[in-house]
Amino acid sequence: MDLGLNIASAGMLAEQVQEDQLSNDLANASTPGYKPESSVQQSFGQLLLYNTSNGQAVGSIATGVEVSKGVTDLVQGPLQPTGQPLDFAITGSGFFAVQTPNGVQYTRDGRFSRNTQGLLVNQFGDTVLSPNGNPIRVGASGTVPPSALGVFNVRNPSQLGNNNFSGTAAGLAAGTVQQGQLEGSGINAIQAMVKMEAALNAYTAGQRTIGTISQTMQESASTVARIL
Repeated sequence: MDLGLNIASAGMLAEQVQEDQLSNDLANASTPGYKPESSVQQSFGQLLLYNTSNGQAVGSIATGVEVSKGVTDLVQGPLQPTGQPLDFAITGSGFFAVQTPNGVQYTRDGRFSRNTQGLLVNQFGDTVLSPNGNPIRVGASGTVPPSALGVFNVRNPSQLGNNNFSGTAAGLAAGTVQQGQLEGSGINAIQAMVKMEAALNAYTAGQRTIGTISQTMQESASTVARIL
C-alpha cells in the first residue's frame, strides 16, 4: 500500500478514537464525579529513505501515528450543594469504595441511598464501604456520618463502566468527606467541543488526503496503460 495512504489512515483512526472519547465526555458533562479521559498519540516511527541509484541515505519520513494509551484527568471537580443527607463528595484525594458483583471498585460519584436492608448503596445497588471495608448501615434518622465512609488511595486507577474505577487500594487517603454535596463533572464542555472540532478537521483532512492520493494513483495507472 502507498505510504501516504498508510499515514493518512492511521491519522484518521487516531482522530476517531479522540472523537469517541470526547463524545463520551460531553455525554457525562453533568455526571457527578466523572473524570475525562484523553488519548495519547505517538509516532509509529521514522522510515529512512535511500537514493535508488546509489543507495545513499537521503533522509527520513514519519510513518504515521497511533494511540498509545488513555490518560484520565483526576483533577477535582467543583463541589455542588444538594442538601440531600446521603449525597457525599470528597475534598482532596481518594475514592469511595463500593462492593460490586465483580469485586471492589472505586468512584468519586457520591450519589448514595438506603436499600431495603438499611445499607448505604450507590445508584446501581452496590454497597458503599467503610474505612474498614465493611458495609455501612444508614441510621434510623436516614443519615450517615461522613466519617463512616471510607476514602481510599488507589494505585493505577483505570476507568470502568458505571463511573467506577479499578485499581489497587493503598490505605486511606487524605481527602475528607463532605455531606449534602456532590463533586461536579470534570468536563469543561466548551473545551471539549473545541477539541472535537479540531479532531473532526484533522479527520476530514485525512479523508481529503486519501482521496487525492487515490486519484493520483488512478491517473498514473491510466497513463501507464495508454503508454503500454
